Parts: sequence; C-alpha cells; structure tokens
Amino acid sequence: MMDLVDIIMRLLDLYVIVIIAAALITWVQPNPYNPIVRFLRQITEPVLRPVRRLVPPEKLGGLDISPIIVIVIIRWFVPVILRALL
Repeated sequence: MMDLVDIIMRLLDLYVIVIIAAALITWVQPNPYNPIVRFLRQITEPVLRPVRRLVPPEKLGGLDISPIIVIVIIRWFVPVILRALL
C-alpha cells in the first residue's frame, strides 16, 4: 500500500510543477492559443477555479493566490489524508 501512496505523491509533485509553470506563464501574457498554454490551463483550471471563487483576486488587489493555496493543500494535507486512509 505504501507504494500506491508513493505513486500518488509523485503524481501530485508533478502536478505542483504544472501549477507553478501555469502561474509563471501568466506573468508574461502568453498567446492564449499556444498549445502549451492551453494544455497548462486545461490541466490547472479545474482545480484553481473553485479556490478563486473562495478567494477572489479582486479582493486582494488583483493578486491571485489560488496556486499558492492549492500547492499548500497538496503539500501538507493530502499526504496526511493518504497515509491515514491507507
């Protein structure tokens, strides 16, 4: 069972890298039709969108902290829950 937890954690580590890449790309105003940009948005938006609804960037002066919140949840809470369940 620990192997399953390790695989899930590695996949989540990869997802964190994708979230960071998507956040960094927003700083340079990329072409929205670029296939890489579209891929990153398709992968990250389903997770980031609900967090943005809870903490709208408009209330923070336009600062979108949803990637930070999602990364914190993935890094701190998911491992605890996975290890408790398995």
